[in-house]
Amino acid sequence: MSENVTKKLMLFFPQCECEAPIIYHLVKDHNLVVNVFRAKVTPDEEGYLVLDVTGTEEDIQNGLDFVKTYDVTINETGKGVTRDQDGCTHCGACVVHCPSKALYIASGATREVAYNEEQCIECLKCIRVCPYAACASAF
Repeated sequence: MSENVTKKLMLFFPQCECEAPIIYHLVKDHNLVVNVFRAKVTPDEEGYLVLDVTGTEEDIQNGLDFVKTYDVTINETGKGVTRDQDGCTHCGACVVHCPSKALYIASGATREVAYNEEQCIECLKCIRVCPYAACASAF
């Protein structure tokens, strides 16, 4: 039996694909567990979705192949929140607001703020509290 893995993805749905039941088929037909972190449909009816998919490597690949049959762009880095390392002053304002500890003090001596994007749950609190706009959203 193959071991389950989890991959974080960001999907972009053009206007023509926003009504397609793609997530339903990932679960039902491809045996994937889907955890949606964030979703948005713009006024132009384009859609953005950041999610984790969990399943075997083969099931995930089959699911991604299915998604590619639609006009959906798949970003396999899954980055919905980004951090500008050069823009960060390491003030630490974001650290106390990060519930998943994706933002943390890497060294007590230097007080340097580090970011582990794998732990980010896309809550967007860092974006709201950063006085230097070092954290940003892809959508």
